[in-house]
Amino acid sequence: MRVLITGGFGFVGGRVAQHLQQAGHQIVLGTRQASCSPAWLPEAEVVTTNWHDAHALAQSCNRIDVVIHAAGMNAQDCSADSVAALDFNGLATARLVAAATKASVKRFIYLSTAHVYANPLIGTITEDTCPRNLHPYATSHLAGEYVVLNANLHDEIECIVLRLSNVFGTPAHENVKCWTLLLNDLCKQALQTRKLILKSSGIQRRDFIAMTEVCRVIEYFSSFDSYSLAHNVINVGSGVSQMVLEMAQLIQQRCVVLFGFEPELLRPPATVDERLEILQFKTDRLTKIGLNVIVNNISHVDDLLYYCSVNFDSKCDVNK
Repeated sequence: MRVLITGGFGFVGGRVAQHLQQAGHQIVLGTRQASCSPAWLPEAEVVTTNWHDAHALAQSCNRIDVVIHAAGMNAQDCSADSVAALDFNGLATARLVAAATKASVKRFIYLSTAHVYANPLIGTITEDTCPRNLHPYATSHLAGEYVVLNANLHDEIECIVLRLSNVFGTPAHENVKCWTLLLNDLCKQALQTRKLILKSSGIQRRDFIAMTEVCRVIEYFSSFDSYSLAHNVINVGSGVSQMVLEMAQLIQQRCVVLFGFEPELLRPPATVDERLEILQFKTDRLTKIGLNVIVNNISHVDDLLYYCSVNFDSKCDVNK
């Protein structure tokens, strides 16, 4: 199978590309800058994605079986420029769907975010929960979703929307901008500064999912029989909520085991009106089709800490 991954040099795109190539698929990396195959995936093809050129986008989709649309503006950039956020996450997605349809691509997988639902994510969240987050990151992704689902509704192309929860893990290469993600940031802090600084009290709950599990889910939806799919919007998470504080404490514990030191944990006290909210990010649609996400945070945190020890702390003895 020939797969085009937009944002192929990014955090999710790069790891998905590596995973699918190992599974035997032919990978085409879509990017706005690079022009040659990267050292971390030398067998991949590379195409330049010109988001404002319909003809160029159609050429990028030529002879492609599946498009995985992983390109998008992150939350910080969306907040800084809401117009650019809508242009890229919304309008550029529309252009890509049109190009894929014109090129007779079989399937289009759009990687959206669980944060379309609310900010913060609290309570019970299912795919039937009405999205109400007004942050530009959420609204622009939702605009992209609507374009994708409309194309599917009119039988123009098979489309699937995957709403990812809080993904963490090692990047495919050192230039990936993934260090504002909560767990990635904490692991980097631990090795760089021997401290873990939380911006909140840490009692907030999040649904964390390891990148390896995200890759496994995306591989399934790249290859499955679409006629067996009852819904086109799927929540992708672990289905297990944990406090930010619990994950920070896990990182502390693993640093002791792996490297022989315990990073200092610093956090502001809980405010008077702060309360422990419950989060249930439901992934029943994944379960119904036989996809059970494996929750093994210790193993994946260890991998991330080892990566940070090699790349951010020259003094750390990874063999200790």
